[in-house]
Parts: sequence; structure tokens; C-alpha cells
Amino acid sequence: MINISKLYCGKSGRSDELRYPPHRNHKPIVVFNCTWRCNLTCRHCYSHVRDFGGESELTTEQARCLIDQIAGFGCPVLLFSGGEPLLREDLFELLEYAGGKGLRTVLSTNGTLIQDSTAECLTALGVSYVGISLDGPAEFHDDFRQVEGAFAAAVKGICSCRRAGIPAGVRFTMTADNIRQIPLLFQIAADLDVRRICFYHLIRTGRAEDLAEAVPSAALVREAMDSILSCTEQMTSAGQADEVLTVGNHADGPYLLMRLRRLSLERAADAETLLRRAAGNRVGQNIAAVDWAGRVYPDQFWRSYSLGNVLERPFDQIWENPAEPVLRYLRNKNKYCDPRCRRCRWFELCGGNFRSLDGSANVQLWRNEPPCYLTEEEIAVE
Repeated sequence: MINISKLYCGKSGRSDELRYPPHRNHKPIVVFNCTWRCNLTCRHCYSHVRDFGGESELTTEQARCLIDQIAGFGCPVLLFSGGEPLLREDLFELLEYAGGKGLRTVLSTNGTLIQDSTAECLTALGVSYVGISLDGPAEFHDDFRQVEGAFAAAVKGICSCRRAGIPAGVRFTMTADNIRQIPLLFQIAADLDVRRICFYHLIRTGRAEDLAEAVPSAALVREAMDSILSCTEQMTSAGQADEVLTVGNHADGPYLLMRLRRLSLERAADAETLLRRAAGNRVGQNIAAVDWAGRVYPDQFWRSYSLGNVLERPFDQIWENPAEPVLRYLRNKNKYCDPRCRRCRWFELCGGNFRSLDGSANVQLWRNEPPCYLTEEEIAVE
């Protein structure tokens, strides 16, 4: 995760101590995909929800045990996602339990099920943030989510959160079809007085595996990054944005830094210090995911390779298993990385997007996903 508003504009965010820690050995943020059920059929869903045919979900007691394990391991944040987490009948109970264990709780939702009463409950339970997905204007969003009225319902959910006093932000997944709508998304956020926007690079896993045509070209991604940087600067200067972030492609860090170097060497030096402190993509280190059945993954986009199941072994034993090859590769990227990354001058800041999408632990079959969009001239050693 790259904090554009911090690195590019110098505006601190609420979770910067986790993104840019003084030391790198803190425990992972955990994404709990607590249900496979969903009321939408989003084309890019990484969980491939609705395709599990009623697969068993952790019971309330099993989920509480998972929370005990995560809290006991010292993880700082538990993010409830899905599917659609609000379809889980015991969600509020689990949120309350996690908060009581000292975990910062976050909700990732499509927003369509949030009423005023829902938002008030989330506020009372101490949920620190609600992220709600918008993929563009109403017509595009409804088509992408394949449910008419999804945009209006999501906007209503955002407004309910604001009335209840709970911070709500917008999440936007960039595809070839909507990537040029980024300025419009900033305007939608401003109109709703939403002060946090998260831009996700499309990763082809889950239902998105079949969306090769939706992956933006390198030229489009560069154009989008220029738009994000410019709009962030404008909105931050106008006092309309607190945090703008990008997720899923750590080439964003070097790209931002190169642009800053052309504008301000002083600001560039500060940004480089933070990027070096973060050490780039730390999938399998700073983030983990657990699905509805208790399977553990290196992050929420590794749906095809499980590290183990918390019903069989505790989370900490799975996460610190020295015999697990995927974790060994991810935690020794200087040795295991894409050949192009090996000759890139930015590797220490980026860490590469090296991953397996087909479930193979054979590192020879891994690739950069999403693709790096930096040019050969940009990665060359100076």
C-alpha cells in the first residue's frame, strides 16, 4: 500500500505507523474473508464468491478462536471482508469480540446493506473505518457489479456512515474500462465529503482470472498515476482529502519518486526515506488473509494456495512455519525474484509484485502480477 498523500504531499495518515514503521518486524495486518456469500456478482471479485455452493464457514465459536489467535500473536488490525461481510449473521458479535481483544477493526464492504441503524451499530462497536467500493459513475458501477441500483445503495451506505460519525472511504479497482474515470471518482468523493480514497490495481485472481482484456496497458497505468498524483495534490491543497492510497503494485513508489525528483529534491528525499523504511511489497510478511473456512493465505489475492488451516494448526504456527516454501520465497526476495526485478535499481523500494496465480509453489512459474509499468530506461542502474 502506497500513501500518495503522505509521500507526494507530506500529509500524514492515520495508519502511517504501520505503513512506514521504524522497524520491520511487526506482526501482519489480517484480512478475514469471513463469508463467501455476497449479494452482488462483481466481475473482478478476487474471492470468486457465489461459486462455493454453500461451503462451510467458521462457526461463531471457531471465529472467536481465530480472533484469539490473531490477537495473541500481536497482530494490530483485523479487517473483515468477504464476500459481503454484512451477510454474516454474527458479524457484530465478532466485531465486538475483536475490539475487546485490543484489535483495531476495519470493515470492507460493497456498502449496499448499510442503513443508518447498521452504521450506528458499527460506530458503537468501535469499528475504526469502513471501506466501500465504487467503480465509477452509477451506470458503469451497476454494470460492473452486475446489479442495478448498486451504486445508489453504496452511496446511501457512505452517507449513513458519515451521519453515524464513522470514517468511510471509497475503494476503486482500476481496469482498462474505468481507469480514465479517476478524476470523476475524485469528484464523486469530494461531493460526498469522503476524505479517503484507495485505488486498487487489478490482480487477476478469483473471478478476475478471466479478465485479461480488463488489465490496463502500461501507458494507461502511467496516465492513471499521473492523474492520481495531480488530483491528490489538488484535493489535499483544498483541504478535501486526508488519505489517497494505491494498492497492489509497488512500482507506484518509484514512479512517484521519479516525478517528485523532477519537482522537488527535498520532498523526494523525504519520500525515498519512507519508501526504504517500508521496503516495498511485503506480502506474506506485513499482511495475511484467512478465509471463511479457516484457510490462511499470504494475502487476500492468493486464493489458490493455502498455507494451512487454523482449524488444524494455530495461526502463529502456520505463519511462522520455516518449512513453508511460499513464505520462504516471499521473505527472501533478494534471492527469489523476477529476473527483470533483479536488474532494477528500484528493487529495494518496490520488492516486486512476484506471485503465483495458479496455486503453484514452484517459484519458476511465478510472475509479476500486476505487471510492472516502468520502462527499461527507468529501471536501469544509474
